[in-house]
Amino acid sequence: MRRVLEDEQYQVSILQEGRDAIARVKSQLPDLLILDLKLGDVSGQDILKQLKDDHVTEDIPVIVYTAAVLEAEEVTRLVSGNPVRYQGVHVVQKPFELESLLALVQQVLTKSVS
Repeated sequence: MRRVLEDEQYQVSILQEGRDAIARVKSQLPDLLILDLKLGDVSGQDILKQLKDDHVTEDIPVIVYTAAVLEAEEVTRLVSGNPVRYQGVHVVQKPFELESLLALVQQVLTKSVS
């Protein structure tokens, strides 16, 4: 995924563990966050909630992805249950086509600029 995004001239920063995610996002303020719900040390869902609870990071669009069907459904319910809080959050379930992800990235970034 990283290579595909970089090939499209996107600047990519990777974190392997979730425990540093909030601080890193707050310091870098990315235009978009692509978040795997399975990070190992911290729940991606917890990171998403923390980002949306913080006025510094609440407006950063997030593409959430996971292979876990139940987890994807849970996040989808979370987002649809509070669409104002979770505005700009998109859920993608693995497996997905990288071209579809690129199209979503472009759509989200275009929307956040306008």
